[in-house]
Amino acid sequence: MKFKRSCGILLHPTSLPGRFGIGDMGPEAYKFIDILVASGQKLWQILPLNYPGYGNSPYNPISAFAGNPYLISPDKLVEKGYLCMKDIENQPAFDYHKVVFYKVIEYKDSLFKKAYQNFKDRAPHKRLSDFDVFCYKNASWLDDFSLFAAIRAENNFKSWNAWDKDVRMRKEKALILCRNILAEQIRYYKFVQYLFYTQWLELINYAHVMNVQIVGDISIFVSYDSADAWVHQNLFYLDESGNPAVISGVPPDEFSEEGQLWGNPLYNWDKMKQNDYLWWQERISHLLSFVDYIRIDHFIGFIRYWKVKPGSKTAQKGDWGRGPDAHFFSTIKKYLGELPIIAEDLGIIIPRVNELRDEFGFPGMKILQYSFAEHDQRPHEFEKNSITYPGTHDNDTIKTWFENLKKYEPGIYETLIKYIEYDMDESICWQMIECAYSTPSNWAIIQFQDILCLGAEARMNRPGTIEDNWVWRFTWDMVADNVIQKLRELVEKYKG
Repeated sequence: MKFKRSCGILLHPTSLPGRFGIGDMGPEAYKFIDILVASGQKLWQILPLNYPGYGNSPYNPISAFAGNPYLISPDKLVEKGYLCMKDIENQPAFDYHKVVFYKVIEYKDSLFKKAYQNFKDRAPHKRLSDFDVFCYKNASWLDDFSLFAAIRAENNFKSWNAWDKDVRMRKEKALILCRNILAEQIRYYKFVQYLFYTQWLELINYAHVMNVQIVGDISIFVSYDSADAWVHQNLFYLDESGNPAVISGVPPDEFSEEGQLWGNPLYNWDKMKQNDYLWWQERISHLLSFVDYIRIDHFIGFIRYWKVKPGSKTAQKGDWGRGPDAHFFSTIKKYLGELPIIAEDLGIIIPRVNELRDEFGFPGMKILQYSFAEHDQRPHEFEKNSITYPGTHDNDTIKTWFENLKKYEPGIYETLIKYIEYDMDESICWQMIECAYSTPSNWAIIQFQDILCLGAEARMNRPGTIEDNWVWRFTWDMVADNVIQKLRELVEKYKG
């Protein structure tokens, strides 16, 4: 698929402003789209929208299909009549610059339960019909997820391998009993997903009307404590009791002596191959119903993956497993057609990564922060079929990176300032943004934190850590008056 020259902004919806403790799909999201339009941006890139699991990471979801309910807008629930204005007038004193997840979850869950009760009591026939249609169209994943969510809540949110054995191993009689006993709870979780997808569709429809496309993201793995691992146990490397036989990670490299121990269950690719990767077909098709492009995280995992024994404290010891390689993408393409996929081809890679990426015409990612060491590819050398970022959600912000470069990497610092013809009187952030726009890459996408010239406090994720990730939020007073004009001037200058 050809990617036309365009530019955009990377910002996860959780980082949007608002008074409910977390960014959501309400008025502030629509305002952000208006900002994109005014500044000449055609792309809004987000992180995965899935229901996050342990650590609140969108890359460790409890479902490959269910949306994150905490992105649901209370304002929109009032607008649609699911809640009254008084229901949202006295919200807790939330932090406007940081998501405190436990407070958000407690508060929003209470709103969802009120909304569900109101829905049952007085929803018009048309809305009930819409809900039934949603449940019918999404039954292939929604029935399993809502059952999983209801049983999980009934078991005080313990991982599914701690459930009753017959339920854990999905004995039919046990599942029928659960469906009967938990029927109301199951319907509640379906309703919450209905709210999520209704609001998301309204938002992306607005984006499309405004000529803005959505760049989505898909985590290569799911959480062990997920509906997918529980329902499709044969598709993962699990033992006879349903426990992981091996888990995911990344071996030691120059960035981490211990590697990264992710802990996700690993796919049994041979089993997946037997039905033409049907679970993946459905996963990608489902996401493409709600976004325009998909960035695939950890693209190398389709070629090889690092497998570690459960109980390991680090990822230092492990073995390589072989992924499905080109057969996977050929098969998916046979069923779904041309794939609007971006390959996350960062870190320590092997030649086969580039070969596989190019075989299917997927653009790769170019990070300016990795472009000024001795053997790095310089920005003017980037391939046209690529996407340039000053940095991503896994990197320091440009401001922090530049400060650290000056202190700890004087050689790279000198190369950088010569290359960009550094002007001490102008923000390094904007000089790097212009550098990104000037590359041959078809797309340039800038983290919103870098547009706002923020420091370490605004970093979204520190790989290999759990604390204080995914929490950053901005407020509108951080957006300088000239930001829109500066971005638009760069768009016009570099034909973005």
